[in-house]
Amino acid sequence: MTRPTQRILAAALAAAVGVGLAGCVPNDPDAVAIDVAIGDGTCDVAVAEATSGTVEFAIVNSGTQIDEFEIFADDRLQIVAERENLANDGQPVALRVQLQPGTYYTACRPGMVGQPQGVAEFTVSGDEIAVDADDQDAIDAYVAYTKSQASELVTAVGAFTDAYVAGDDDEARRLFPLARQYYERIEPTAEQFGDLDPAIDYRLPGAVAELDEFTGFHRIELDLWLDEALASYAGETYVDAAGAELAYLDLVDPEGRAVFAPLDAAGRAAVADRLVADVQSLYDLVFSDDFTLSVSDISNGAVGLLDEIAAPDGKLPGEEDEFSHTDLYDFLANVEGAQVAFESVRSLAEASDEGAALADDLELEFDAMTSLLATYGSFDAGFVSYETVTDAERNALAAQLNALAEPLSQLTATIVE
Repeated sequence: MTRPTQRILAAALAAAVGVGLAGCVPNDPDAVAIDVAIGDGTCDVAVAEATSGTVEFAIVNSGTQIDEFEIFADDRLQIVAERENLANDGQPVALRVQLQPGTYYTACRPGMVGQPQGVAEFTVSGDEIAVDADDQDAIDAYVAYTKSQASELVTAVGAFTDAYVAGDDDEARRLFPLARQYYERIEPTAEQFGDLDPAIDYRLPGAVAELDEFTGFHRIELDLWLDEALASYAGETYVDAAGAELAYLDLVDPEGRAVFAPLDAAGRAAVADRLVADVQSLYDLVFSDDFTLSVSDISNGAVGLLDEIAAPDGKLPGEEDEFSHTDLYDFLANVEGAQVAFESVRSLAEASDEGAALADDLELEFDAMTSLLATYGSFDAGFVSYETVTDAERNALAAQLNALAEPLSQLTATIVE
């Protein structure tokens, strides 16, 4: 499939699942949502302060491209909460979070790439929020899961990069999607830590102009599937920071090496060492005494994992692993991670009749989604190349993803008062 064809399909699939993933502002008569207006170059939050506890934002993107709304901690690096894949359709999308007293910063990220824009201070006053025992049990369970996945990731990335550095390309190709599964299950957690997620998982070579380097899983993927990358980007251009249109195939990294050329042994060692170091940093952060989450982090993270699938550069359109076509591995890992997040807070939802019914619906839709994905393979047996999945089959995956995303978008409003 050519890249222009992929892009047309990406837009169609994003539109097909957009309603379910976006959700809507809940009809809660007691909730007063803070309006966020996104336009081209603007990210306007209606008020700059709130009281501690549950804070709800009603986000409307009226710009010319998809966007992302983020809330940063006072260090302007850690992302406390975010809503990705905001369609530019003028429809309100809800983000409900629990915020402790302190100073935060709001921002948007047009196209979901590059530096945050419209950064503005947001102050939360009031008393520290007490976490009740049921909430803490849910948090403890999910934090334990996050730590287990981070541990598995360190080991799996070590094996993957060892094979890659040794020149055992067949084994490295086999291990590439298997190592990624552990990251894909907990990606929203990694996204909290500043530039760590882009360093590990950024996909676009053109990002060299913004990140100063193209690193991580997808830098190695490009090298392992170089013929596919060359064919995919032949004739493709991008616009650099100065506004000049450049050919992707002429792209060079900070060391002056052509990106679309085989890496030598030293180059392989450098990108492998960087990935190992960044994954170790993620492990250290989630195992630190300072690492904590809220129940809204968990439920919003589940939604974020489905957003990862449906985004224009995600798994559903086939843009995530565009050279290896191993997107189905990531697709399943995202769904599994979302399901674990849901199960972690399920008992909180079931405290009400409405929440119990929602939990039952989610169980059915998760089962249906995983059953549909199982028709294409498994982690143990392997998945078919996503390039072989037809447009009709991708539409069926999109329909089931939408059926799952719609009730999942209601989870945070159900468990966070």
